[in-house]
Amino acid sequence: MPELPDIVVYVESLERRIVGQMLEQVRLNSPFVLRTAVPPLSDVVGKMVTAIRRIGKRIVLVMEDDLFIVLHLMIAGRLRWIDPGGKAKWPSMTLATFQFATGTLSFSEAGTRKRASMHIVRGEDALAAFDMGGLEVLDADVDAFRERLARENHTLKRSLTDPRLFSGIGNAYSDEILHRARLSPIAMTGKLTPAEVLRLYASVRSVLCEWTLRLRDDVGDDFPDKVTAFRPEMAVHGRFGKPCPDCGMPVQRIVYAENETNYCARCQNNGVVLADRALSRLLKSSWPRSIDELG
Repeated sequence: MPELPDIVVYVESLERRIVGQMLEQVRLNSPFVLRTAVPPLSDVVGKMVTAIRRIGKRIVLVMEDDLFIVLHLMIAGRLRWIDPGGKAKWPSMTLATFQFATGTLSFSEAGTRKRASMHIVRGEDALAAFDMGGLEVLDADVDAFRERLARENHTLKRSLTDPRLFSGIGNAYSDEILHRARLSPIAMTGKLTPAEVLRLYASVRSVLCEWTLRLRDDVGDDFPDKVTAFRPEMAVHGRFGKPCPDCGMPVQRIVYAENETNYCARCQNNGVVLADRALSRLLKSSWPRSIDELG
């Protein structure tokens, strides 16, 4: 799922292309993507885009007449830009297209799960309903960050990815944040020391800022077309079995439902390998208890 750095770069790329432009036409290729009926889709056609916003992991096209188009990419949704006269890539995956004089914005989704969505709402109050209340860490001081961590006693992985607590952080960047902070994904928020809270706060800010800058530099003046949660430059996320860039030991993982947590047992968990539910039940007594047993 695109997270804060990816969404920020999407927003900046859209600002350069469609702010100040009139939305000439909207075509729905999938009737399931539009989740609202009032206001009707026709109300946004012929209106100018006045701004682009981010709400958590959602992208908002701010239109004239107090109208908003809210796009949620979910896991497999992506945006692509088509210059005038160009053709859409993977047309079978296209959910909707938004046509402007400057080009066409294509909203697509891989797979058949139909999770990506579009809402059209009128008024700031209606738009506020999409805000889960998560803290924007890049705009917050350490006291506000500490207060959010203390609200509920959960694992760090769960807390960082909870949109009610923190905005824009998902599975990929939470792995990177915890690795940089040298904290276990299953450490409980209620048991963190003051020094660990400070370290986590600094890690969240540095990881999100650095990746936003990296993605911004990669895209340049183009439109982002390689948005992915798996990047070879990442330290641990998506790198199961590969060497940790800091200690060289193989990156470990915990798989639960559709989510995978990657971590370094030595750097983050005192050398202890965390039990993966499925594998540890299968291997039972053969399940390695420390990173040294894997060697």
